[in-house]
Parts: sequence; C-alpha cells; structure tokens
Amino acid sequence: MQFENDIKAVDALHQAYKNITAEIGKVVIGQEAIVKSVLISIFSNGHCLLVGVPGLAKTLLVQTVSGVMDLNFNRIQFTPDLMPSDIIGAEILGEDRNFKFIPGPIFSNIVLADEINRTPPKTQAALLEAMQEKAVTAAGQRHVLPNPFFVLATQNPIEQEGTYPLPEAQLDRFMFNVHLGYPTFEEELTIVKNTTSNTQTELRKIIDAKQIQFFQKLVRNIPIADNVVEYAVRLASKTRPHTPLATEEVNKYISWGAGPRASQFLVVGAKCHAAISGKYSPDIEDVQAVAEAILRHRIVRNYRAEAEGLSIEKIIQNLF
Repeated sequence: MQFENDIKAVDALHQAYKNITAEIGKVVIGQEAIVKSVLISIFSNGHCLLVGVPGLAKTLLVQTVSGVMDLNFNRIQFTPDLMPSDIIGAEILGEDRNFKFIPGPIFSNIVLADEINRTPPKTQAALLEAMQEKAVTAAGQRHVLPNPFFVLATQNPIEQEGTYPLPEAQLDRFMFNVHLGYPTFEEELTIVKNTTSNTQTELRKIIDAKQIQFFQKLVRNIPIADNVVEYAVRLASKTRPHTPLATEEVNKYISWGAGPRASQFLVVGAKCHAAISGKYSPDIEDVQAVAEAILRHRIVRNYRAEAEGLSIEKIIQNLF
C-alpha cells in the first residue's frame, strides 16, 4: 500500500474501519463496542478475550470479521481431553518413511479458542506460547505462524465447575478482556427476524492480510505526546497497591495491580483508537476509552472489595 504520507494512511485506516463495521453490522446486530474492541486488538497486533454467556454470537462475530477482512479462520472447541498436539499439530510417519509435520488448526490468521477455560493448563499453555511467540515448536522444530495472527478466546462466566481458570500470567497475554452483554429488546427483535427466515447476507471483503499488516505498522508509527504516555503509565502504576502512585482506594481494595504490559497496551490501544476515530494523534480520552478492557483482567481485588461489592470497573473509573 502506498500513501503520500502518514496522514493519508490514517485517513485510509479510518475509512476502512467505517467500511468494516458497516459490513459486520449487516450480520452482527448491536455489539458495536465489542466489534470495536476486536478490531482495535487486530490493528494493534494484540489478542482478545471475550467473556459472555452462550448464544451471544461470539463465533458468528469472529467468522464475520475473518470474512470481511479476507482472512482464513479456524475454530478450536476446548474440551478437558484436548491435547497440545490437537492445537499445534504433530509429526507423523509419512509413506516415504520420513517424519513430516502436519500443522494443527492454530495455523490460521484468526483462531477462535472457544471456552478456553474448559481445557487443562498444559493445553492452554500451548496456545498461549503461540500467542506470545507467533510460532510453535514441535519435535524440536520451530514453525512460524501465518501473519497476521490473532487469537480470540471465549469464556463462559456462569459455569465454573470442571473448568481451569487462566492464571494471571496467562491472562496478561490478552490485550483486551471484553464482557458481552445481552442485546436490547429492539436488537433481539432484529436478530430473531434475520435468523428465522431464509435471508442470506452477502458480505464484501474490505481489506486483506497485506493491508492489515500495513495498518498494524502504521498504528505504531502514530506520534503521541509525552503527557499522554505519562498519563497511560501513571494509570497503570496507580493500580499497584503500596507503591508511590497508588490511591487510597487501591491500597484498600486491590491485592495485585497491572504490570508494564498494561502500560504498553494502553499506549498502542490509544493510538489505534485515535486512528479509527479519524484523529492523527491520541489524547487522554483515547487512553480512557481502552483502559477498562485492558486493566480489567490485570487487577486482582481482595476479599474486602468482594465483600463490599465493589467491582473492578468501578475501581478503574475512579482512577480517571
């Protein structure tokens, strides 16, 4: 992709974002905030964790995104007996008596890890290593994953029996933790009308893998003022109890705060949020717009906060 300058390129990203959301909106009714978070994490080269009850069109959303962005897509249904080789692939003995590597479903641009907390830690770790390294190792050989590579994992917040919650260190690899709510009455009416008839929606492909890679580099090139970077770093630092910047509320209600990865994601996320909103440089509002989804899974409340019914979201809002 060739543009005269970065300003023209940001305009192109803003326009592409509008076209993509309009196209996704033909199939996925409502959920604008969720679509926005998913697209920001793709353009920021991050990963996304969706938490929501079954039947809220999580799979449909990912399929639609991959279709509109002309990317290939695989879905892995996580179960208690899933093995790491079921995700990354395995060596098999070929007809020529030589071992050859058969790639698993993770070799795809977009991977939907459905109900990631249903599988034991060994299998979770195989996926999370791939997310971090953008490559997998099988039988001592390193295999690079396709680019762009994006993992969207889902969790069901209701059933916790027989699940293996992701440890904090592994949750930290997700850029966003997004909570899906129920649709409004009007949205649900539209959903039911659309899905109980024979209407077929044809989706246009808006951008492809090469353009996504270009926009991912562009997002990191966007200039950001020092005071905005300082604000982002200060916001992450405030969540750490008993450190110089911690607030009274954090010291009282939080047992662990967000690490440096949160600061990095706040800055990249703010740059991307600014670009898709048609701005050429992020400000403090852009940091605040992405802060909740970035900090939510990186802060651990203590028993006092739980006893008093103080939510993580409320604590984050108070840090602004």
